[in-house]
Amino acid sequence: MIETTLSQLRQLKLTGMASALQTQLDQPGTYEGLAFAERLQLLVDHEDQERNQRKQDRLTRAAQFKLKAHAKDIDYQSGRGLQQSQMASLLMCDWLKKAQNLLLTGPCGTGKTYIACALGHQACLKGYSVRYYRLPRLILALTQAKADGSYSKLLKAIASLDLLIIDDWGLEPLNAATRNDLLEIMDDRYQQSATIMISQLPTEQWYDVIGDNTLADAILDRLMHNAHRMNLQGENMRKKMNSLTQVEHLE
Repeated sequence: MIETTLSQLRQLKLTGMASALQTQLDQPGTYEGLAFAERLQLLVDHEDQERNQRKQDRLTRAAQFKLKAHAKDIDYQSGRGLQQSQMASLLMCDWLKKAQNLLLTGPCGTGKTYIACALGHQACLKGYSVRYYRLPRLILALTQAKADGSYSKLLKAIASLDLLIIDDWGLEPLNAATRNDLLEIMDDRYQQSATIMISQLPTEQWYDVIGDNTLADAILDRLMHNAHRMNLQGENMRKKMNSLTQVEHLE
């Protein structure tokens, strides 16, 4: 009978319950003193935990983060102007519920992408859908979607994300097609979902990067309204880590 029950649980895709039941069978001395309701609750709890873990793993894979970043590994001691209180607030993810944006700026190598990916990973752990794009790759995906007829589908998929992360914003001026694409994306997401924009340029220069006054007003109004801002400073952390590694090798 037990083997039949285990088989049925697996067929019903209740693998967490099946695993927990197998554990109870393998360790009878631990569980035989518990009441039926208590043992059943342990099975249900294990199933719930396993489903949550699978969902988190699925969301993390779908996000396609550039870096494997975790909140616990963020360095607050490097003189970057990174405020621990601001990060603690952002890691609570209330800004995602409120469909607010984050504008993350600073020189190359100050850890902007790492912080964005850490925030994105934290969002995945809380059950939010996330997608990371470098702007050139996003432009390429949109161009290809126009060519194969899936443009509307891609826009809908981007609009449905709880958090969109766009990296390398402002590296080069935008053309007319890209300006229109970004307006579509920002308009879909305005007050509906959150966006992190990462750039080496200060926000004051973003207007010039877009190039068209009318579209720049429209895009930036939707992006900057009610947005959090984080401006990192300091030396290039990649160069700093390389220097430390070289010193360690010399020692």
